[in-house]
Order: sequence, then C-alpha cells, then structure tokens
Amino acid sequence: MKDRRDEQPFDQGMAELEAVVARLESGELPLEDALAAFETGVTLVRLLNERLNAAEARVEVLGRDTNGRLALEPLDPAAGGKE
Repeated sequence: MKDRRDEQPFDQGMAELEAVVARLESGELPLEDALAAFETGVTLVRLLNERLNAAEARVEVLGRDTNGRLALEPLDPAAGGKE
C-alpha cells in the first residue's frame, strides 16, 4: 500500500517531521499518542533519508576534463566536492 508521504515534496516531509519532533519534545502527549508520533517520525526519517540518498546518487558536478573541456563528473562527497 502506497503512503501519501511517498508523493509529498521533500520540504513538506521535513516540515511534518519537525512538527512531530516538536510535539514529542513538548512532553504533553499521552503515551499512546507519543508512540504513534514516534512511529510517524521514524517513517518520515526513513523516507526522507531514501530521498536524500537518491538525490545524492544523481548529483553531478560540472568540471573540466584533461583537455580543458567542460565535462560532468560524479560528486565525491568525501572530497568535499570535485576530486
């Protein structure tokens, strides 16, 4: 079954996660509501993490090849950008 969150924009998912965290941090939720909110938060974290990983896999950095021509090369996150 597809979750409605699968369709929502990343920023909207982050805003929802921030709202869940704020509710949990308030300390005013009954135990059952806090557990449900925690489950929602875990689901959001997993979904948003998957989206970030997919986006990272698609990121390319404009660079120059050995002949000085512009070329696209994969981003190396460990090097802080281009190699």
